[in-house]
Amino acid sequence: MLLTTVDHLTAQIAELDRLIGQTLEQLTGAAGTGADGTGHSVHELAERLDAIPGVGPTTAQIILADIGTDMSRFPTPEHLVSWAKLCPRTIQSGAKNTADAAGKGNPWLKGVLGEAATSAARTDTFLGARYRRIVKCRGHPKAVVAVARSILVITWHLLNDPDTAYHRTWGPTGTSATSAPRARPATSSASSRPSATTSPSHP
Repeated sequence: MLLTTVDHLTAQIAELDRLIGQTLEQLTGAAGTGADGTGHSVHELAERLDAIPGVGPTTAQIILADIGTDMSRFPTPEHLVSWAKLCPRTIQSGAKNTADAAGKGNPWLKGVLGEAATSAARTDTFLGARYRRIVKCRGHPKAVVAVARSILVITWHLLNDPDTAYHRTWGPTGTSATSAPRARPATSSASSRPSATTSPSHP
């Protein structure tokens, strides 16, 4: 009886995986098109995100389901980070500016990025080094948010230009680990959104 139950649950999981894959294939967008005009399937994009430290196949699927594949809606990584509420808000009152906590944003996206950041923090990568550097002076919660923001910036670059090759240091191919550009923290205002003229940063 127990083996029958296992077989039944396994069949249900397989059917759900098939439905998830079918739904992912329905995601369309300009971001799936490379510089040569060649289209990229959602599964190919998910495999690219799977290469990010801390991001697994399921995490990659959730990220794509929440932000889509069309990065034309987010002119720069800062726009995506601001939309996901992974940057501190600036509260302005007269001539005084105060930093406030990040907003709520998409709970599913922030949750899965937090899990990915926690996993990446235990790795010997740029993301792990970033976590260990920040946690010493700002604590675990803020360090996790900073790493999650870096993961989202990397995601933007991988989806915005699927043909660009990135290695484990998350810089363009041929860049050393010490010279790989870092993700520049984005800031958002409680009353305004980032300007579309903001120059993009590199992870």
